[in-house]
Amino acid sequence: MVRDLSTDPYMPLTGTLPADATDAQAVAWIERQRERLRTGAGYSFCVADVTDDRALGQVGLWLAHLHEGRASAGYGVAPRERGRGVAAQALRAVTAFAWTIPGLDRVVLDVEPWNVASVRTAQRAGYRCEAGPTEQRDIGGRSAEVLRFSTTRE
Repeated sequence: MVRDLSTDPYMPLTGTLPADATDAQAVAWIERQRERLRTGAGYSFCVADVTDDRALGQVGLWLAHLHEGRASAGYGVAPRERGRGVAAQALRAVTAFAWTIPGLDRVVLDVEPWNVASVRTAQRAGYRCEAGPTEQRDIGGRSAEVLRFSTTRE
């Protein structure tokens, strides 16, 4: 799944997974995901198919701003597994998990305006767009405007 995920040309621009990863690079990326828990940076989960436990993607909850009551979410679904609502299900699950963390009241998700599938995923998972493309994010070494979606603890 990780090697398939690495074929998405967008993935290397937003994270540490190299384009067209080798087996060794894919394993190193998995180890970096595991390290996030050990360092307190957040949680990275494998998204698996409920029927056969096949890996479909990754979803994470990042805690850099937990002291402000906020976390950020992110996800990636392997290209061969897209179009079935997997990302929205994973985002809903990680958001439900977020509410088990004391002091966390808001989860944000930054999405590029051109990424229609991710905008729909955020909406399907119950996130609301806060404003127009005003947030700035580093994507592939360039500053880009993104839409900020968020949800709050009910």
